[in-house]
Amino acid sequence: MALYIIGGNEDKEGSCTVLRRFVEAAGGEEAVLIVIPAASGDPAGAGEEYRRVFTRLGAARVEVAAFASRREAAVADLVNILESSTGIFLTGGDQLRLTALLGGTELDRALHRAYRRGAVVGGTSAGAAAMGTTMIVEGPGEEAPRAGVVRMAPGLGLIREVMVDQHFAQRGRLGRLLAAVAHNPYILGLGIDEDTAVLVDDRQRFMVYGSGAVTVVDGREIEHSNISDAGTRPVALTGCRLHVLAAGYGFDLALRRPLLPEV
Repeated sequence: MALYIIGGNEDKEGSCTVLRRFVEAAGGEEAVLIVIPAASGDPAGAGEEYRRVFTRLGAARVEVAAFASRREAAVADLVNILESSTGIFLTGGDQLRLTALLGGTELDRALHRAYRRGAVVGGTSAGAAAMGTTMIVEGPGEEAPRAGVVRMAPGLGLIREVMVDQHFAQRGRLGRLLAAVAHNPYILGLGIDEDTAVLVDDRQRFMVYGSGAVTVVDGREIEHSNISDAGTRPVALTGCRLHVLAAGYGFDLALRRPLLPEV
Protein backbone atom coordinates (compact mmCIF):
# COMPACT_ATOMS: atom_id res chain seq x y z
CA MET A 1 0.00 0.00 0.00
CA ALA A 2 1.31 3.45 -0.86
CA LEU A 3 0.04 7.01 -0.94
CA TYR A 4 1.58 9.80 -3.01
CA ILE A 5 0.56 13.19 -1.66
CA ILE A 6 1.44 16.34 -3.67
CA GLY A 7 1.22 19.93 -2.46
CA GLY A 8 -0.17 21.21 -5.77
CA ASN A 9 1.08 23.18 -8.77
CA GLU A 10 3.57 20.47 -9.69
CA ASP A 11 5.72 20.80 -12.81
CA LYS A 12 3.90 19.35 -15.83
CA GLU A 13 6.08 20.66 -18.66
CA GLY A 14 9.75 20.37 -17.65
CA SER A 15 11.48 17.48 -15.90
CA CYS A 16 8.21 16.64 -14.08
CA THR A 17 10.16 15.22 -11.14
CA VAL A 18 7.15 14.89 -8.85
CA LEU A 19 4.74 13.35 -11.36
CA ARG A 20 7.48 11.12 -12.80
CA ARG A 21 8.01 9.63 -9.33
CA PHE A 22 4.29 8.80 -9.12
CA VAL A 23 4.42 6.94 -12.44
CA GLU A 24 7.52 5.04 -11.30
CA ALA A 25 5.88 4.08 -7.99
CA ALA A 26 2.82 2.80 -9.88
CA GLY A 27 4.84 0.54 -12.18
CA GLY A 28 6.69 2.76 -14.64
CA GLU A 29 6.34 1.45 -18.20
CA GLU A 30 3.78 -1.09 -16.94
CA ALA A 31 1.71 1.45 -15.00
CA VAL A 32 -2.06 1.41 -15.53
CA LEU A 33 -3.28 4.75 -14.22
CA ILE A 34 -6.79 6.02 -13.52
CA VAL A 35 -7.28 9.78 -13.18
CA ILE A 36 -10.25 10.92 -11.07
CA PRO A 37 -10.87 14.65 -11.76
CA ALA A 38 -13.98 14.96 -9.56
CA ALA A 39 -12.53 17.85 -7.52
CA SER A 40 -12.04 20.01 -10.60
CA GLY A 41 -14.49 22.59 -11.89
CA ASP A 42 -13.42 21.40 -15.37
CA PRO A 43 -13.13 17.62 -14.95
CA ALA A 44 -12.79 16.91 -18.67
CA GLY A 45 -9.94 19.41 -19.01
CA ALA A 46 -8.16 18.28 -15.84
CA GLY A 47 -8.51 14.62 -16.77
CA GLU A 48 -7.11 15.18 -20.24
CA GLU A 49 -4.19 17.24 -18.91
CA TYR A 50 -3.02 14.47 -16.59
CA ARG A 51 -3.71 11.79 -19.19
CA ARG A 52 -1.37 13.63 -21.54
CA VAL A 53 1.36 14.11 -18.92
CA PHE A 54 1.30 10.54 -17.59
CA THR A 55 1.35 9.14 -21.13
CA ARG A 56 4.37 11.30 -21.96
CA LEU A 57 6.08 10.05 -18.78
CA GLY A 58 5.80 6.47 -19.99
CA ALA A 59 2.74 4.93 -18.35
CA ALA A 60 1.41 1.92 -20.26
CA ARG A 61 -2.21 3.06 -20.07
CA VAL A 62 -4.01 6.10 -18.68
CA GLU A 63 -7.78 6.35 -18.36
CA VAL A 64 -9.98 9.11 -16.97
CA ALA A 65 -12.85 8.26 -14.61
CA ALA A 66 -14.99 11.37 -14.98
CA PHE A 67 -18.38 11.64 -13.27
CA ALA A 68 -20.67 14.50 -12.32
CA SER A 69 -22.97 12.88 -9.76
CA ARG A 70 -22.98 10.29 -7.01
CA ARG A 71 -25.21 8.11 -9.16
CA GLU A 72 -22.58 8.08 -11.90
CA ALA A 73 -19.97 7.08 -9.29
CA ALA A 74 -21.88 3.80 -8.84
CA VAL A 75 -21.86 2.80 -12.53
CA ALA A 76 -20.32 -0.65 -12.85
CA ASP A 77 -18.11 0.22 -15.84
CA LEU A 78 -16.61 3.12 -13.92
CA VAL A 79 -16.03 1.00 -10.83
CA ASN A 80 -14.53 -1.87 -12.78
CA ILE A 81 -11.76 0.17 -14.37
CA LEU A 82 -10.23 0.64 -10.91
CA GLU A 83 -9.86 -3.13 -10.46
CA SER A 84 -6.95 -3.40 -12.91
CA SER A 85 -5.25 -0.14 -11.98
CA THR A 86 -1.76 0.10 -10.51
CA GLY A 87 -2.17 3.81 -9.73
CA ILE A 88 -5.10 6.15 -9.05
CA PHE A 89 -4.71 9.92 -9.20
CA LEU A 90 -7.02 12.53 -7.64
CA THR A 91 -6.67 15.95 -9.27
CA GLY A 92 -6.87 19.37 -7.67
CA GLY A 93 -9.89 21.62 -7.41
CA ASP A 94 -12.24 21.70 -4.43
CA GLN A 95 -11.83 18.98 -1.79
CA LEU A 96 -15.46 19.35 -0.66
CA ARG A 97 -16.62 18.75 -4.23
CA LEU A 98 -14.46 15.63 -4.31
CA THR A 99 -15.70 14.13 -1.04
CA ALA A 100 -19.33 15.12 -1.70
CA LEU A 101 -19.30 13.33 -5.07
CA LEU A 102 -17.10 10.37 -4.14
CA GLY A 103 -17.45 9.66 -0.42
CA GLY A 104 -19.35 6.47 0.40
CA THR A 105 -20.07 5.54 -3.22
CA GLU A 106 -19.25 2.26 -4.97
CA LEU A 107 -16.33 4.04 -6.64
CA ASP A 108 -15.03 5.16 -3.24
CA ARG A 109 -15.16 1.57 -2.00
CA ALA A 110 -13.37 0.39 -5.15
CA LEU A 111 -10.72 3.05 -4.53
CA HIS A 112 -10.12 1.73 -1.01
CA ARG A 113 -10.01 -1.86 -2.28
CA ALA A 114 -7.45 -0.90 -4.90
CA TYR A 115 -5.36 0.84 -2.27
CA ARG A 116 -5.45 -2.20 0.03
CA ARG A 117 -4.38 -4.55 -2.78
CA GLY A 118 -1.36 -2.37 -3.57
CA ALA A 119 -2.34 0.31 -6.09
CA VAL A 120 -0.63 3.64 -5.43
CA VAL A 121 -3.18 6.35 -4.67
CA GLY A 122 -1.92 9.83 -5.50
CA GLY A 123 -3.47 13.24 -5.15
CA THR A 124 -2.52 16.84 -5.70
CA SER A 125 -3.85 20.00 -4.02
CA ALA A 126 -7.51 19.22 -3.20
CA GLY A 127 -6.81 15.56 -3.95
CA ALA A 128 -4.04 15.67 -1.33
CA ALA A 129 -6.13 17.53 1.26
CA ALA A 130 -8.86 14.87 1.02
CA MET A 131 -6.52 11.95 1.84
CA GLY A 132 -6.93 12.08 5.62
CA THR A 133 -9.79 11.12 7.88
CA THR A 134 -10.17 14.85 8.57
CA MET A 135 -9.40 17.52 5.98
CA ILE A 136 -8.94 21.27 6.10
CA VAL A 137 -11.57 22.90 3.93
CA GLU A 138 -10.74 26.59 4.34
CA GLY A 139 -9.07 29.14 6.56
CA PRO A 140 -6.94 32.21 5.98
CA GLY A 141 -3.19 31.98 5.60
CA GLU A 142 -0.47 34.44 6.49
CA GLU A 143 -1.76 35.22 9.97
CA ALA A 144 -1.55 33.92 13.53
CA PRO A 145 -3.41 30.67 14.25
CA ARG A 146 -7.00 31.33 15.32
CA ALA A 147 -9.55 28.81 16.52
CA GLY A 148 -12.68 30.11 14.88
CA VAL A 149 -11.48 30.56 11.32
CA VAL A 150 -10.32 27.08 10.30
CA ARG A 151 -13.05 24.96 8.76
CA MET A 152 -12.64 21.17 8.68
CA ALA A 153 -14.68 18.26 7.34
CA PRO A 154 -14.43 14.46 6.97
CA GLY A 155 -11.99 13.29 4.31
CA LEU A 156 -11.62 10.02 2.41
CA GLY A 157 -9.83 8.25 5.26
CA LEU A 158 -6.93 6.82 3.24
CA ILE A 159 -4.43 7.86 5.91
CA ARG A 160 -5.32 7.95 9.60
CA GLU A 161 -4.24 10.44 12.26
CA VAL A 162 -2.76 12.75 9.60
CA MET A 163 -4.16 16.02 8.24
CA VAL A 164 -2.74 17.49 5.02
CA ASP A 165 -2.48 21.15 4.02
CA GLN A 166 -1.29 22.03 0.52
CA HIS A 167 0.28 25.02 -1.31
CA PHE A 168 1.83 25.41 2.12
CA ALA A 169 4.73 27.89 2.00
CA GLN A 170 3.35 29.66 -1.07
CA ARG A 171 0.10 30.61 0.71
CA GLY A 172 1.51 31.06 4.21
CA ARG A 173 -0.58 28.32 5.80
CA LEU A 174 1.48 27.52 8.91
CA GLY A 175 -0.95 29.42 11.15
CA ARG A 176 -4.00 27.53 9.98
CA LEU A 177 -2.27 24.15 10.24
CA LEU A 178 -1.22 24.96 13.80
CA ALA A 179 -4.81 25.90 14.62
CA ALA A 180 -6.11 22.70 13.04
CA VAL A 181 -3.66 20.56 15.03
CA ALA A 182 -4.58 22.43 18.22
CA HIS A 183 -8.17 21.21 17.81
CA ASN A 184 -6.90 17.62 18.17
CA PRO A 185 -3.19 17.44 19.03
CA TYR A 186 -2.98 13.72 18.30
CA ILE A 187 -3.57 14.41 14.58
CA LEU A 188 -0.25 14.99 12.83
CA GLY A 189 -0.20 17.99 10.49
CA LEU A 190 1.58 17.79 7.11
CA GLY A 191 2.09 21.04 5.24
CA ILE A 192 3.30 20.27 1.70
CA ASP A 193 4.75 22.95 -0.56
CA GLU A 194 3.96 23.25 -4.25
CA ASP A 195 5.89 20.96 -6.63
CA THR A 196 6.64 18.75 -3.63
CA ALA A 197 5.35 15.34 -2.61
CA VAL A 198 5.61 12.60 -0.01
CA LEU A 199 5.46 8.89 -0.79
CA VAL A 200 4.00 7.04 2.20
CA ASP A 201 4.82 3.31 2.25
CA ASP A 202 3.18 0.39 4.03
CA ARG A 203 5.49 0.84 7.02
CA GLN A 204 3.97 4.29 7.59
CA ARG A 205 7.16 6.04 6.55
CA PHE A 206 7.39 8.74 3.91
CA MET A 207 10.12 10.24 1.78
CA VAL A 208 10.08 13.78 0.36
CA TYR A 209 10.43 14.52 -3.37
CA GLY A 210 10.39 17.74 -5.37
CA SER A 211 11.62 21.30 -5.19
CA GLY A 212 10.02 22.49 -1.93
CA ALA A 213 9.71 21.30 1.65
CA VAL A 214 7.31 19.45 3.91
CA THR A 215 6.46 20.90 7.32
CA VAL A 216 5.42 18.40 10.00
CA VAL A 217 3.45 19.77 12.96
CA ASP A 218 3.37 17.31 15.87
CA GLY A 219 1.09 18.43 18.68
CA ARG A 220 1.10 15.22 20.72
CA GLU A 221 3.36 16.79 23.37
CA ILE A 222 1.60 20.16 23.55
CA GLU A 223 1.85 21.33 27.15
CA HIS A 224 -0.69 24.14 27.05
CA SER A 225 -3.30 25.46 24.63
CA ASN A 226 -6.06 28.05 24.94
CA ILE A 227 -7.92 26.64 21.92
CA SER A 228 -11.13 25.99 23.87
CA ASP A 229 -11.65 29.60 24.93
CA ALA A 230 -9.64 31.64 22.42
CA GLY A 231 -12.61 32.44 20.22
CA THR A 232 -11.28 34.41 17.26
CA ARG A 233 -8.25 35.60 19.23
CA PRO A 234 -4.82 34.09 18.40
CA VAL A 235 -4.29 30.58 19.70
CA ALA A 236 -1.52 30.03 22.27
CA LEU A 237 0.42 26.75 22.09
CA THR A 238 3.44 25.56 24.07
CA GLY A 239 5.43 22.40 23.54
CA CYS A 240 4.39 21.87 19.92
CA ARG A 241 7.07 20.19 17.76
CA LEU A 242 7.81 21.24 14.19
CA HIS A 243 10.02 19.63 11.53
CA VAL A 244 10.88 21.01 8.08
CA LEU A 245 12.00 18.34 5.61
CA ALA A 246 13.49 18.78 2.13
CA ALA A 247 13.90 16.27 -0.70
CA GLY A 248 15.82 13.21 0.45
CA TYR A 249 14.56 13.46 4.02
CA GLY A 250 11.79 11.35 5.42
CA PHE A 251 9.55 10.81 8.42
CA ASP A 252 8.32 7.82 10.42
CA LEU A 253 4.63 8.48 11.05
CA ALA A 254 4.30 5.65 13.57
CA LEU A 255 7.28 6.74 15.70
CA ARG A 256 6.84 10.43 14.87
CA ARG A 257 10.47 11.08 14.15
CA PRO A 258 12.33 12.45 11.11
CA LEU A 259 14.52 10.23 8.92
CA LEU A 260 17.78 11.77 7.75
CA PRO A 261 19.34 11.09 4.34
CA GLU A 262 21.79 8.23 4.19
CA VAL A 263 25.38 9.41 3.87
